[in-house]
Amino acid sequence: MDWIRDAFGGTKVLTVRTGTRRVFCGGVPIGGDAPVTIQSMTNTDTGDVVKTTAQVRELAAAGADIVRVAVPTLEAARRFSEIKSGAEGVPLVADVHFDFRIALEVIRAGADKVRVNPGNIGGAEHLKAVCDAAGTAGIPMRIGVNAGSLEEDLRGLYESRPAEALAESVFRNIEIVRGMGFEDLVVSIKSSDILINAEAHRLLAAGTDLPLHIGITEAGSGAAALVKSAAGIGALLATGIGDTVRVSLTGDPVPEVAAARDILRSFGLLPGGITLISCPTCGRCKVDIAQVCAEVSEALAGLENERILCAKQGQNVRPLTAAVMGCAVNGPGEASRADYGIAGGIGEGVLFMKGQILKKAPVDMLVDELFILIESGEDTI
Repeated sequence: MDWIRDAFGGTKVLTVRTGTRRVFCGGVPIGGDAPVTIQSMTNTDTGDVVKTTAQVRELAAAGADIVRVAVPTLEAARRFSEIKSGAEGVPLVADVHFDFRIALEVIRAGADKVRVNPGNIGGAEHLKAVCDAAGTAGIPMRIGVNAGSLEEDLRGLYESRPAEALAESVFRNIEIVRGMGFEDLVVSIKSSDILINAEAHRLLAAGTDLPLHIGITEAGSGAAALVKSAAGIGALLATGIGDTVRVSLTGDPVPEVAAARDILRSFGLLPGGITLISCPTCGRCKVDIAQVCAEVSEALAGLENERILCAKQGQNVRPLTAAVMGCAVNGPGEASRADYGIAGGIGEGVLFMKGQILKKAPVDMLVDELFILIESGEDTI
């Protein structure tokens, strides 16, 4: 465990970071005591308004709070207002590199936030123009670095102390932008190496109160990328670091949103989220727990979406935990921290709440009885 202590500066890994500033991307707050927001990014040709708008809506329907759109050309920037009009209120971040004119155009077109790299936007004069435009529009700006965007004089340091080099680059850029009179910043500092990423964020969080956009860049695809993202993002969330998150996966971006929800739910950070726990089964199990879990999970998905929507509308909706256990004797005790649960036996099972058995029911009725229990009593716990 030495690497954990080294990476996070001590043995108190599970801490809570407080005091980040709050900015608004459209009507969505980032930072302060606001919930961690979920982002994703379209991968369509931004010049294709129909496809890009459709993907924005698809990501929002999956649970994205904010959607980022790459804007590589002036022509794409000129289509941004059409995408914005079709986004049905979803806050849009315009991702701009190299040409400050593109940033100015998307700001005029109604971008809710603009993402730029101060080092490649075309010099101080052009960066100042972007800062002034964003300030006038009242929108935040995300700035950030990765290994590929480091200043020349920091590349040597990166070879020996990569996290320090990344953090130093971000601090420089923060000072440059603040020196231009712009304060509504969100900061990102990403690496594909989990340990470097964790250490760089620790340094950054210790040195600024700006809200942080977190993730693992270039995580890859498939199950390996999901595991890597969960490990890297989880290492940050466990220390209270992170105000908005993107899981970066190669391919269709929609699974990024589901993965981010799963990660936040695991930390109790998904407002209205429902965590399903289940036993791994053993020789004592007399019920097809995998099948029961599938049924419960499918039913919970709809309920969770309703609860998340209520939370986004400002209602106080607490996280909920449901349990599916395979042993009616030991299950309720093993899952005693679950709000509600079911445990199977031979022919019948039990329903329980906070480890206390409430009643028995036939095995084929357990799932229905569980949802009757949840819907009738969830506000009383």
